Amino acid sequence: MSLSQIKDQLTALGEQGFRAKQIYEWLWEKSCVDFDQMSNLSKPLREKLKENFTINAVKVKESQISSDKTIKSSFRLYDGNIIEGVLIPAPERMTACVSSQVGCSLTCKFCATGYMDRKRNLNADEIYDQVVLISKQAEENYNQPLTNIVYMGMGEPLLNYANMMKSVERITAPDGLNMAAKRITVSTAGIAKMIKKLGDDQVRFNLALSLHAANDKKRNEIMPINEQNSLAALAEALKYFYAKTKSPITFEYIVFNNFNDELEDAKELARFCKHVPCKVNLIEYNPIALADFLNAEADKIDVFANYLKSQGIITNVRRSRGKDIDAACGQLAIKDKDKETSEA
Repeated sequence: MSLSQIKDQLTALGEQGFRAKQIYEWLWEKSCVDFDQMSNLSKPLREKLKENFTINAVKVKESQISSDKTIKSSFRLYDGNIIEGVLIPAPERMTACVSSQVGCSLTCKFCATGYMDRKRNLNADEIYDQVVLISKQAEENYNQPLTNIVYMGMGEPLLNYANMMKSVERITAPDGLNMAAKRITVSTAGIAKMIKKLGDDQVRFNLALSLHAANDKKRNEIMPINEQNSLAALAEALKYFYAKTKSPITFEYIVFNNFNDELEDAKELARFCKHVPCKVNLIEYNPIALADFLNAEADKIDVFANYLKSQGIITNVRRSRGKDIDAACGQLAIKDKDKETSEA
């Protein structure tokens, strides 16, 4: 509920309207999920809240800690659905990787989530709750605050646009988690009209595009979304986004063995990079049982990266994190989903 909705409901219950602000603070600034803990409200009011309202809080179902200190958690939603999120610790940063949907409707051939059905969009508060819970893990396990958030978990954020935007608003708001928008990156498989909408909304967070191939034939093969959102359409949308926001783009590019790892592929990527100010993250592939792709050889990745750098493109090679607990890029999927269905 919005602040004004809470105020209207309280007034209807015969309570004073100013209590709404106190409740709102408990929910969003203090991330409280239990009416009994709202200590500046009278006991009768707390009882009344319990009788009339519920807080559909996300709960940690289980967590696994990788040998590289990455923590993957499965989260149980109020309706029994399960999603996953990841804490990625690094020397200078603590990053939360959060999901935006239960499953995914985009059937990217290399991604475990792409082999699941999309059951529903997450509500804004469910995205916010993942950040709160992963932030708690960073504090408790590593005595470090959360520094960054990436919308790179399960689902396509731009197909859950309103809830994604609302969650960013609550995460960045002074009466929310008060995080800087520039510490948030939203990643998309590439939906041209929604990228333009981000431009129209003049978002302040960072945008990443999961590119993975810079020619349409190859991209169609691994990412069916490309058939309706060609590279030309994406280039136009990204130019529009940049003109509106002046925010450089990050291109995510998984280097697959014998698929997109040749010098010619690097040249195609370099040409695509000319459309907008950008940087490239070359990502190590994490094999999944459902697909036959393999990670490219290390020396091929080096040649690829060096070519991009020779063209003046900022290029990072991202090594896998949390691979041993299936927490790495493209590995998020609910393995015991049959069990979950029977539980739910």
